[in-house]
Amino acid sequence: MYEFLWWWAFALLPLPILVYWLSPKASADNTLALKVPNVDEFELGEWVEQSTWQSRLKLLLASIIWGALVVAVARPVWIGEPVALPFSGRDLMLAVDLSGSMRETDFELNGRMVDRLTATQYVAGDFIRKRQGDRLGLIVFADQAYLQVPLTFDAATVSRLMRESFIGLAGERTAIGDAIGLALKRLKDNPEKNRVLILMTDGANTAGSVDPKEAADMAAKAGLKIYTVGIGSDANMVNSAFGFSFNNPSADLDEGLLKLIASKTSGQYFRARDTTEFSRIYSELDRLEPIEQEGKQWRPQHELFTWPLALAVVLGVGLLVWRRVE
Repeated sequence: MYEFLWWWAFALLPLPILVYWLSPKASADNTLALKVPNVDEFELGEWVEQSTWQSRLKLLLASIIWGALVVAVARPVWIGEPVALPFSGRDLMLAVDLSGSMRETDFELNGRMVDRLTATQYVAGDFIRKRQGDRLGLIVFADQAYLQVPLTFDAATVSRLMRESFIGLAGERTAIGDAIGLALKRLKDNPEKNRVLILMTDGANTAGSVDPKEAADMAAKAGLKIYTVGIGSDANMVNSAFGFSFNNPSADLDEGLLKLIASKTSGQYFRARDTTEFSRIYSELDRLEPIEQEGKQWRPQHELFTWPLALAVVLGVGLLVWRRVE
């Protein structure tokens, strides 16, 4: 449908008539006269008729030009069909461990062994792409916690910057408490029921200035729900030159702390031992933190003022040229 955003502009249509009526008339000087020696040679009747026709045509063109300008000022728009907008009240902050232990290659991805960070980036990236309508943010942490991406609806940017993160970017140790504290700081002004942090780590808290338990207490008071993900495969027996030996890649993983953090903040703890289990975790997170559609709609608007404006310009130039060649 068509609509005029500034419909009041049509009140300007009679302005030229008002100016004509209200402007003072030029006084006629009766002392001046045009004397023509031979009137018949000028074919006066035909000249007067042609002059009257041209005057009327010029008046019509001027009226069209003024009308087109008023229509352009009224801002005509074409309003399209309603488009449903995906929207969610969820603000999801992801905190990813970039400490040195994430170099451990105990995950299999597409038939090859990869390190823990690569597996995290692969699985979490797919989760991010599915969160259309959520505001997402990214925190990376090791010796300290850094905000990599503030909350945004641009899921593609969050996914790209997660892929570009690398081990050692923030140090070699693990500051879990600092990561929680930074997430709490970035989410404190958001509605309590919509604050969610997904914290992924493969170790224990070995750095930082904030105690993880105290950070969890503060998060619980602020209404920040934390889901924790422990990364790393189970202990196994490996064959070496000296026979079988016991290997535990996840010896440094502090599952007790991660469970405590999740419990205090009404979240949940997950264990990612392989990429299949990792994927199931994110499917479960989709179920626990669904994207809430609120039925908002948007009707696209296309501005049309350029058409009447272009018509006024073309006719105006044409009228100006006509007057000059007379």
